[in-house]
Amino acid sequence: MLNLRTCVAKLRPVTASQTVKTISQHRPAAPRTFHQLRCYSAPVAAEPFLSGTSSNYVEEMYYAWLENPKSVHKSWDIFFRNANAGAAPGTAYQSPPPLTTSLSTLSQAQSLVQAQPNVDKLVEDHLAVQSLIRAYQIRGHHVAQLDPLGILDADLDSSLPADIITSTDKLDLAVFKERLRVLTVGGFYGLDESDLDKVFHLPTTTFIGGNESALPLREIIRRLEMAYCQHIGVEFMFINDLEQCQWIRQKFETPGIMQFTNEEKRTLLARLVRSTRFEEFLHRKWSSEKRFGLEGCEVLIPALKTIIDKSSEKGVDYVIMGMPHRGRLNVLANVIRKELEQIFCQFDSKLEAADEGSGDVKYHLGMYHRRINRVTDRNITLSLVANPSHLEAADPVVQGKTKAEQFYCGDTEGKKVMSILLHGDAAFAGQGIVYETFHLSDLPSYTTHGTVHVVVNNQIGFTTDPRMARSSPYPTDVARVVNAPIFHVNADDPEAVVYVCNVAAEWRSTFHKDVVVDLVCYRRNGHNEMDEPMFTQPLMYKQIRKQKPVLQKYAELLISQGVVNQPEYEEEIAKYDKICEEAHARSKDEKILHIKHWLDSPWPGFFTLDGQPRSMTCPSTGLNEEDLTHIGQVASSVPVEDFTIHGGLSRILKTRGEMVKNRTVDWALAEYMAFGSLLKEGIHIRLSGQDVERGTFSHRHHVLHDQNVDKRICIPMNHLWPNQAPYTVCNSSLSEYGVLGFELGFAMASPNALVLWEAQFGDFHNTAQCIIDQFICPGQAKWVRQNGIVLLLPHGMEGMGPEHSSARPERFLQMCNDDPDVFPKLDDFDVRQLYECNWIVVNCSTPANFFHVLRRQILLPFRKPLIIFTPKSLLRHPEARSSFDDMLPGTHFLRVIPDSGPAAQNPEQVKRVLFCTGKVYYDLTRERKARQMEADVAITRVEQLSPFPFDLLQREAQKYPAAELVWCQEEHKNQGYYDYVKPRLRTTINRAKPVWYAGREPAAAPATGNKKTHLTELQRLLDTAFNLNAFKDLA
Repeated sequence: MLNLRTCVAKLRPVTASQTVKTISQHRPAAPRTFHQLRCYSAPVAAEPFLSGTSSNYVEEMYYAWLENPKSVHKSWDIFFRNANAGAAPGTAYQSPPPLTTSLSTLSQAQSLVQAQPNVDKLVEDHLAVQSLIRAYQIRGHHVAQLDPLGILDADLDSSLPADIITSTDKLDLAVFKERLRVLTVGGFYGLDESDLDKVFHLPTTTFIGGNESALPLREIIRRLEMAYCQHIGVEFMFINDLEQCQWIRQKFETPGIMQFTNEEKRTLLARLVRSTRFEEFLHRKWSSEKRFGLEGCEVLIPALKTIIDKSSEKGVDYVIMGMPHRGRLNVLANVIRKELEQIFCQFDSKLEAADEGSGDVKYHLGMYHRRINRVTDRNITLSLVANPSHLEAADPVVQGKTKAEQFYCGDTEGKKVMSILLHGDAAFAGQGIVYETFHLSDLPSYTTHGTVHVVVNNQIGFTTDPRMARSSPYPTDVARVVNAPIFHVNADDPEAVVYVCNVAAEWRSTFHKDVVVDLVCYRRNGHNEMDEPMFTQPLMYKQIRKQKPVLQKYAELLISQGVVNQPEYEEEIAKYDKICEEAHARSKDEKILHIKHWLDSPWPGFFTLDGQPRSMTCPSTGLNEEDLTHIGQVASSVPVEDFTIHGGLSRILKTRGEMVKNRTVDWALAEYMAFGSLLKEGIHIRLSGQDVERGTFSHRHHVLHDQNVDKRICIPMNHLWPNQAPYTVCNSSLSEYGVLGFELGFAMASPNALVLWEAQFGDFHNTAQCIIDQFICPGQAKWVRQNGIVLLLPHGMEGMGPEHSSARPERFLQMCNDDPDVFPKLDDFDVRQLYECNWIVVNCSTPANFFHVLRRQILLPFRKPLIIFTPKSLLRHPEARSSFDDMLPGTHFLRVIPDSGPAAQNPEQVKRVLFCTGKVYYDLTRERKARQMEADVAITRVEQLSPFPFDLLQREAQKYPAAELVWCQEEHKNQGYYDYVKPRLRTTINRAKPVWYAGREPAAAPATGNKKTHLTELQRLLDTAFNLNAFKDLA
């Protein structure tokens, strides 16, 4: 009760016409704030005991009375009680009874004290009002009028929150009084209907008072309704930061804060005209074409332009966007400002496609454009990332590209570069990649310092009712996991939408955290313009047919307000219609459909002006011995003083140092030397993935941890050269889909960076299959967008079971675009072949070749994705070592490593050639040596599987004219490389001989879980490989 009593000064009632004035003073012993009991109707001068030094005495008495009413004289007790009940000081004061007073007079005075209002009840009433205010802040959005159609509740729940007293705007008077009775009289709040006109002091956690600090309950409810229950629903009370909550309250509760000038209203109308008339123009010209129009959410265009305008005003000069197909053409036309004739060309079925790839449908294409923002008069660059139909798949790609652009321009706080992500309601709730992307938002190596998410909430997914599409109240609830505020808004109220978007952009600029704008709208047509929605949503679409377009509604409102007149409105429409018609006429002059006009990530200066490589050669990927030695010495040391490393790591570094002295490298040291040499050349390197800092197999150790000081680390790679490029190595969240998409986006930003993603085991890449299948493999063919991302996929059959054995090489090889039946006729064969392939697939068997392929990735005059099946046991295999001699100037990546032993000395006598790739080579050489068959069997390693080294393997086959050709692999027959290699190997020899198979039998699982079975299978394949009679009966 003591705490409640000390609140009474703040919670006093006053009359509606009065304002409470706060005087803050502090007592030295017990600091507290003293508030005047009320604003007196009589002048203060008329109450002399409240002026001058007497007021200090009154304050002391008041504090004493708060702590114990019996500690002051009875007259002071009566005075303070009366003043709290609302009496003026003059009437609150009652003279104490004289000493000669009779007992009857004393009992009358006592009864007067007891008759005063109960202080406890006063406190309870104020606390009840505070609870009511908080209820609106927490649950007001459930009552907000968000659905433009008035059919569904945006939160899928038609019931009213039990603790909100909804005003007569929402319910008829009888229902309102009943709710008031249930929640007040003896109910939830303990207030009475008569309390509606009682004035209550407002807590510091609300801004509904504006300049007033006390309001009648009726007005409190009305203002809370205006703030939280109209066309905007605000979800923010789950945020655990008081400053952020107060910021949001101030933005939405302050009376009259959502005001627009006439000029702002006219701009909003003009933007709505462009958005609406663009869709109508496309519908008139190409009524039978799919375009995934924006009808029903035309307000998206002014919404996005508002976010961009406000962000530009706050200093942003580069905005990277990702969005699904709905409304994409409109965004390209009216936000990015793509030339309209280029958009209209996409509808012309007679135009030939330029020889730039296979292309993509018009509503998947991206764009990059730099222009002046007319509102802020500042330059702004806009990039819309191309995307597949796989909804939300572009989210992490956009974030990765944004992070890269921030990195390259030194924008460490996200003040210059930002991302905007658009979503559909069904996909935002249904696609797990949304959750993965949100969880990257605040990680140090992945944060983009706040993203504005805009959900186009059609309240339907294709034909699926939202009640069948999600379990959460809103589609946006996933954003709550990162404390992102969520602003729901009725999309048929353009001013509310624009206000919310302004607040969202300000939030991002202020706090650099994610924010969600949920545009609750509808979809006027079906999923596409050819689809019939009445089959599945008849009642919804009957209402939609009656629904006035938002442009018409808003135009009528502005005309009624006198902001514009009818002729001005019609002139604005005619002006934009004329722009569209003229662009359509120009589009007919186009003869060829160019995909390059839709490039979302240009690389200025990297290619020639017409987009071609500057050469078709690749220099040597070797390195001089001084650099190799220097990098090796840094890799085997701790370049920071007073830094204590783990004893086991000391032994690892010592072993590295000894290898450097012996001029040899293992896998980890070869990687170190490739990275270190590129850093010297100014190439930024970013290595990301699960546990990559140490390495899954404890081989890398690129980040050293001080054993005595928490979080003190050292990255020796950043201590190699005085002016080197930075090296970023970062353990990722436990996500494949999201993180690989992020790294792909990072690699899009610049060709002068080596961006690598390593799977913990290659087996786990398939949870990121969408990024591989839709972006990495076909990205250049669809969108003329080169990308040099590197995938490191640990692979090898080592008895570790079906989920720790295979990176599924067959899947990557199946998606290679080279023809198995055609021997390429090319000049500059090796480089030209690389240029024409869609990606490069390698399985290196030596550290030196791994070193070369990483360096080649940057030294090539173009960029292709590189898939590397990396080893596990070979990381420490004593034979898997390379000499410095294999890495010196003049050396190159070896696409094929021929046999160099006795078989190669006398090739005519060789009876069998085993072609293989990767780790199995070491099993084969060990077995060959044990059987003493070095002269009978040659082993040729295919290091680069795709593009297939036709030329080198033809030479190998011709070298051994009498030999059988056998493909040997440790994977099962229906997996691995066999189905890819066999037809291509047959093409190299003009199908003159069969190509036999030695390996595991076909199987459903990639590997057995039984160690003994694993070893038995391995011995069986080795027996087949070296049994020279194995295929006689099959010939």
